Amino acid sequence: MPDKQGRWVFVNSNVIAGIRRDLELHIGERVWLKANRGRRKAMVREGIIESTYTSHFLVRMGDQHSVSRISISYADVLTQSVELSIGGPEQRLVANLGK
Repeated sequence: MPDKQGRWVFVNSNVIAGIRRDLELHIGERVWLKANRGRRKAMVREGIIESTYTSHFLVRMGDQHSVSRISISYADVLTQSVELSIGGPEQRLVANLGK
């Protein structure tokens, strides 16, 4: 998979499995997401980790009146295309996942 500079990076599947295992420990917990959307644009949202799957996990966003779910791949977390904070927006616990 290419990294942010366009170089190809070969990822050991054990690293992605480690990220998945670490996220499974936080299902049901509040998470803050920061996703880069290009040219000085970043989306910061709050949600709850709902479930994990083989190559991605789901985060439930919104309140009780309007609920949406987004799918995030473990590769996006690994390459830091999506940054996660669990427990509070100032904590970077997930930056250490899979290590």
